[in-house]
Amino acid sequence: MQQTTLAGFGHAKACETHRLFFALWPDDEIRATIAARSDRLKQDHAAGGRWIKPHRYHLTLHYLGEFPRRPTELIELAAAAGDRVRATAFDFSLDVAGSFANRSIPWWLGCREAPMGLEALGSAISESLGMRASQSANAAKLVPHVTILRNATRALEPTPVQPIEWPVGEFVLIESVLGTTSRYDIVRRWNLRD
Repeated sequence: MQQTTLAGFGHAKACETHRLFFALWPDDEIRATIAARSDRLKQDHAAGGRWIKPHRYHLTLHYLGEFPRRPTELIELAAAAGDRVRATAFDFSLDVAGSFANRSIPWWLGCREAPMGLEALGSAISESLGMRASQSANAAKLVPHVTILRNATRALEPTPVQPIEWPVGEFVLIESVLGTTSRYDIVRRWNLRD
């Protein structure tokens, strides 16, 4: 895509950022329930910021990086790694809201305790990617969450929410494209064993 520069001479290519990651992708019913819990938090806590739209909800399992153009070779390697993952379906609940203490103060819905099935899936993805045990251990320390708000004006202390039951039967590889238009593209889906 080309666009005219401010001077009107020549063209500058529109900047895009591509992010690639493995994730859990909720179905429409779970998305609607996450949105309802988000609306309740919005009513109960003045937070400012930018609330995430439901079609963008996901739970990141493994982040592969950010790139100035589509990382075609990495997508192929990641897809092959996804093909090698062997993990079992599981259920868990999003039962707490909270925030991270970074610059953008994101608010999220997460689980008080990561279920073994989620940890096993994360480890299987890391192993399939050829990561060492120490790298996998660092990834396992991450808080499983679905971001619902960015750039909040204040932090949110851990707050119990009515549990959202999430039966997990698959995981996905997502390419997020940020630019003049932003979108999430599901590159591949993998079913988990029953």
